[in-house]
Amino acid sequence: MGSAHTRFYGDYMSGKLYVVGTPIGNLGDLSPRAVETLRRVDFIAAEDTRVTLKLLNHFDIKKEMISYFEHNKRERGEIIVSRIMNGESCAIVTDAGMPAISDPGEDLVYLCHERGIKVEAVPGPTAFATALAISGMSTGRFTFEGFLSVSKKSRREHLESLVNEERTMVFYEAPHKLLATLEDFYKAFGNRSIALVREITKIHEEVIRTNLEDAIKKYAEEKPKGEFVVIIEGKKKEENNLTLEDAVKMAEKLVENGMSINAAAKEISSTTPFKKSDIYKELI
Repeated sequence: MGSAHTRFYGDYMSGKLYVVGTPIGNLGDLSPRAVETLRRVDFIAAEDTRVTLKLLNHFDIKKEMISYFEHNKRERGEIIVSRIMNGESCAIVTDAGMPAISDPGEDLVYLCHERGIKVEAVPGPTAFATALAISGMSTGRFTFEGFLSVSKKSRREHLESLVNEERTMVFYEAPHKLLATLEDFYKAFGNRSIALVREITKIHEEVIRTNLEDAIKKYAEEKPKGEFVVIIEGKKKEENNLTLEDAVKMAEKLVENGMSINAAAKEISSTTPFKKSDIYKELI
């Protein structure tokens, strides 16, 4: 029994960092190995100790915690690394998902590798991969872009660098910033198809398949709720040499076949990188 236990849970060595994935909503998603790791390590580095305390209480785990987040990561990183190098074992956790993915845990993992400390993964759910899996969007090739910067300059430069990206693009966004971000996406990419995935693994889990124009209308009228993963289709290869003039000609053919100018502009904007308003102006 003892040897089987060791094979399943691994060797809980001193002087080691465990990168432990935590649930992104449903506490039932915490793996048995993650529970055992949190029980056995000497201390836990947590993004928000209050959030992690709820998780530990649910599994009846009592363990010392040290807060480790964006604004104290340099100072605390050195403290954590020093303790590990003195023989203690540490588990790093984030509030939800895998530490070090769009998360300050990245710095601690890097620091441990720099100091020759062994790092071991105890994988769990990751929001962007889970969202992609249920989005219905193309997943053969994708790029994870995380959160856009709050700096207007950095934000603009980030989006400009992706204008010709052909892979599916995956972003994170908070509800109070969602509408502004969708508007920025529309300015940069035109009216692309998107999937909005929210409240993953929770009661109100939802996948909304739409396009940027309709998503902007939706959230201009209703307040977004929950954390979002926004998945945007990449630029179609045939779009690379397409001009606004080409798009207008395509719309004109639809109008000649009886479609209204407004409907034609909307139809062509959904399949090209050009905005409906720009096509509409040229048509009239």
